[in-house]
Amino acid sequence: MLRYLTAGESHGKCLVGILEGLPAGVPVDETYINTQLKRRQSGYGRGKRMSIEEDTVEILSGVRNGRTIGSPLSFTIANKDFSIDNLPEVTAPRPGHADLAGALKFGTHDARDILERSSARETAARVAAGGFAKLFLAEFGARIISHTVALGGIEANVGGVSPGEIETKAAASCLNCADSDSEKKMIALINEARENGDTLGGVFEVIAVNVPPGLGSHVQWDKKLDGRLARALMSVQAVKGVEIGLGFEAARRLGSEVHDEIFYDANRDGLKFYRKTNNAGGIEGGISNGENIVVRAALKPIPTLGKPLSSVDLVSKKEVKAAKERADVTVVAAAGVIGEAVVALEIASAFSEKFGGDSLEEVKRNCRGYVEYLSGL
Repeated sequence: MLRYLTAGESHGKCLVGILEGLPAGVPVDETYINTQLKRRQSGYGRGKRMSIEEDTVEILSGVRNGRTIGSPLSFTIANKDFSIDNLPEVTAPRPGHADLAGALKFGTHDARDILERSSARETAARVAAGGFAKLFLAEFGARIISHTVALGGIEANVGGVSPGEIETKAAASCLNCADSDSEKKMIALINEARENGDTLGGVFEVIAVNVPPGLGSHVQWDKKLDGRLARALMSVQAVKGVEIGLGFEAARRLGSEVHDEIFYDANRDGLKFYRKTNNAGGIEGGISNGENIVVRAALKPIPTLGKPLSSVDLVSKKEVKAAKERADVTVVAAAGVIGEAVVALEIASAFSEKFGGDSLEEVKRNCRGYVEYLSGL
């Protein structure tokens, strides 16, 4: 089982991550991890904080001579803006943020204690942890990609486009969007929102390619792969909804229009069972079925506005305008990168459970045997 913890505050000394469960022998490429961290910082509509930080990972344990050794992997990401003890109190909670709920929970009038940890800055540690999980999955030919499918009501048109094409086009986009025409409209909308002191949300999609069937399980609620992915994505700051495959659209269609018919071809390489559609998003009964895993997450507009909304001061109880922290106009593109990370972590965990082993070679032997068994059915 793969598990991880993160620690650290937005303006603290650093972010810390501990990842346990990777087998020994996984090649670790720090340059790749740092590239993922840079992707998280990018995207049109980001704020000034992204120009201050230059996120890089420092691995403290669990790696020797460029490979994992089976012990817990720990790392840090330094904060250049290390100013937590000198920052002012925040007594005007922002609607939509953890400020008020956290202040009530912990019995404080200073929401600074809450926002420093609830900030999405924490996700840098998750992106790094997810980078290690991606390196593990890559040893089996699996890869995780993301792209922006909607921003502020503008939807990207990627119908009929393969995951490989989406990956290439999204990588060339400042909004991680595979539709250049929609990207232009999104940029114009971001500029308008910035001028108005407002923010924008959107939807990102994560696609897991070349994932074998059999990950996850139907036997218990907390073993279902779709449930685990939904929980992981809902834990990302500002995510308010998750759907898999057709998602909510499936509720508006007939069963004959939803379920993916099953076919068999004895001449196919590998798994002989296949589908012509993937409305299920690669998961049935909580188990991966061999198709691409497709999940989407809806991101609300971030709650720090250039023109703050009304609030109530936690000390005086008088009506005030909400606090204004340094923030972005939109983070949908970056959220897709974070989505990749948490999806990778969950799939890698399910992968480890299915093909468990203490070394990478042992896991590969187990996986090969299973794939050979399936190809003979």
